[in-house]
Amino acid sequence: MFAFTNTIISTRLNDIEVATAGEMHEEATKQANILVEDLKAFIPKLIEFGIKVIIALIIFFVGRIIIRTIHRFIKKLFDKSKLDRAVSNFLLSIIKVICYALLLVIMLDMVGIQTTSFVAIIGTASLTIGLSLQGSLANFAGGVLILVLKPFILNDYVIFENGVEGNVSKIDIFYTTIITPDNKKVVIPNGNLSNSNITNCSAMEERRIDINVGISYGSDIEKAKKVIVEAIKGVDLILQEKEPFVYVDHLDSSQVTLGIWVYTKSKDYLSCKFRCVEAVKLALDKNGIEIPFDQVVVHMKDK
Repeated sequence: MFAFTNTIISTRLNDIEVATAGEMHEEATKQANILVEDLKAFIPKLIEFGIKVIIALIIFFVGRIIIRTIHRFIKKLFDKSKLDRAVSNFLLSIIKVICYALLLVIMLDMVGIQTTSFVAIIGTASLTIGLSLQGSLANFAGGVLILVLKPFILNDYVIFENGVEGNVSKIDIFYTTIITPDNKKVVIPNGNLSNSNITNCSAMEERRIDINVGISYGSDIEKAKKVIVEAIKGVDLILQEKEPFVYVDHLDSSQVTLGIWVYTKSKDYLSCKFRCVEAVKLALDKNGIEIPFDQVVVHMKDK
């Protein structure tokens, strides 16, 4: 009886094992078929992606050639325009970065990567950096304008709206350095200069010197004018082709003020002015023409 029962149990277990093995084989076959179907569906997408990558690489190499061509063309334009080398190099670098950024966006879009968020991130970062460096960017923009528009160049004698004047010794992207007549070094932010009035005394090759001198009311005006003209003509730095002009400027309470116009080279302005003033003074003294000065007359009255 027990033997028969054991035989039945063993038979049942064998049937269960066979059924389980069959189910496992069927499940494995089903999973394999699913994997094969997924691979079949994925291969076209993989091929499509590979083609897009190849096209993106072709776009990169062609775009790089185009960028190099644009770079050379713009560089030739800058060289012909005699643009400052520092500005031209910087602008070329900016143009190059922008071109490569556009090329990168085109490549990512070709591959299928969404570039909208990428562009938004770049814009946000640029805005944040711009706000944090607002003062520096203003100086930088002013420096670019100065170097491109050239309101003054090195060694020009300039007078700024803030009262600073002197020779320009250095022009950087952010600052301009001035050497004053008393040999002081003044560094001015370019942002301030680009928004202020600038008088460039060296822009023109020739410059007029204005001198005022007073003579007494008892002096002969015509004689004084002739004496001054002859004295001015003796200064070697004046432009001889332009006749000195002497005129009555105005009548003051104690003197007749004569105005003198004489022209010289811009680079010789101060030296010529000093010599002319000295020559006029010596000539008037030599010819007995009085240069009046303020006097106080006190009248004493007896009681």
